[in-house]
Amino acid sequence: MEGSRFVKEPFDWHDQRMDAQERIMALQFGQVERRLERIEALIEGLERRLWMTVYGVVAVILTQAVQSILEFAPKGG
Repeated sequence: MEGSRFVKEPFDWHDQRMDAQERIMALQFGQVERRLERIEALIEGLERRLWMTVYGVVAVILTQAVQSILEFAPKGG
């Protein structure tokens, strides 16, 4: 006995629920990944600004040191 052609095999809710949960988790992980990439980009920009500030402070200190050395150096003439 083959059965009716209109009766489909039973719907497996468990598999469908698992598939939906996997898709949701994939979307959530994708969003977390994008947020982490944005945070990393912001941190890189902040790091660049910090190093530029450090280099600027070092340049000012070196400039003042050279100027003070030149003031006390014997002047030829």
